[in-house]
Amino acid sequence: MIKVVEIWHLLPQVAPRALSIMQEMDELLEANAHGHPGWCGHAEFLQSEENNSELLVVYPWRSKDLHADLLSSEERLLKDFVKKYCSAPRKIRYFFELPVEVD
Repeated sequence: MIKVVEIWHLLPQVAPRALSIMQEMDELLEANAHGHPGWCGHAEFLQSEENNSELLVVYPWRSKDLHADLLSSEERLLKDFVKKYCSAPRKIRYFFELPVEVD
């Protein structure tokens, strides 16, 4: 399993509406993602305190290869959304959890 981190950059003028905009994005992609064999958990949405135009969407996925498959199906779904609300396309980074023992 991997953790996917999507970095979104909203247009400054729509950033105050980030909650409703990201909810719209989630609803746009939800059925596509939840029906995909790589899906293994819900996303967490985070807005930067320093720059409210920057948002992170973090979620678990079964593998990077399965995520590549998901991305190819999302591009057409996101085309109008990105044009309307974003200053740049989302950036995607992958992380692996380290098994650090904590008390």
